Amino acid sequence: MKTGLIMEGGAMRGLFTAGVTDIFLENGIEFDGAVGVSAGAAFGSNFKSRQAGRVIRYSKQYAKDPRFCSIRSLLKTGNLFGAEFCYHTIPDTLDLFDTQAYLDNPMEFYVVCTDMDTGKAVYINSDEAGENSLEFFRASASMPLVSQPVEIGGKRYLDGGIADSVPIKYFESIGYDRLVLILTQPYDFVKKPSTAAKLMKRFLKEYTAVAETLENRHIVYNETLDYIKEKEKNGEIFVIRPEEALPIGRVNHEPDEMQVVYDIGRDVALKNLEKLRAFLQNK
Repeated sequence: MKTGLIMEGGAMRGLFTAGVTDIFLENGIEFDGAVGVSAGAAFGSNFKSRQAGRVIRYSKQYAKDPRFCSIRSLLKTGNLFGAEFCYHTIPDTLDLFDTQAYLDNPMEFYVVCTDMDTGKAVYINSDEAGENSLEFFRASASMPLVSQPVEIGGKRYLDGGIADSVPIKYFESIGYDRLVLILTQPYDFVKKPSTAAKLMKRFLKEYTAVAETLENRHIVYNETLDYIKEKEKNGEIFVIRPEEALPIGRVNHEPDEMQVVYDIGRDVALKNLEKLRAFLQNK
């Protein structure tokens, strides 16, 4: 049996995920492997480095810093979330990311990105990505329209959620057979067609495959949710999700509101802790 953790994205909704994974860390919940998409990758990396509390700490501390997330950053660099500040300044100097702990943890960690040439998802084992590992994390969270594509090894990538928001079928395909999912939308959520589809087509006019993937994203996402609900009903997987829509947008600058969403994640995880232990131990 291989236990796996799947973490959906959702930008600042990812603080819910951070709350859940911090409860996991505080209670000794471990997995053989994990996969994160977008914020699920960026925030989820702290689960592998075993740094409980780090995500909510730096998110609140730099919430109003224009280098962290701002229109100024978007106009100046092409990235709403400042690439240099978020992926270098914070982890390297302001709130240190424990790279050694990350590498020492034997849990595999996969990052999902979208290949701009094919419009398909790519799944990167971060331990095998070497010096490019950080760039794949950045690519996974590079939302279209408000982020520059990330070039790695001559290929260009964007947000992994474009092509595979909840990579359950991928993790099943590589042998993970006891899966825990952290979703950032409630049970009855249904994704609607993007209202920015035409604008995205114009933005991605040189990348017709990824534009088409974006246009059909809601269909694929809702089909994936149906697949998840069926497996959940049969007791084959364990899903942790908010009970109702989280009170936060994809972008947020209010520390108190961030704390609320993080605390919701902790509360939901605590409510499910004993059931989760039973699920993971049921071999």
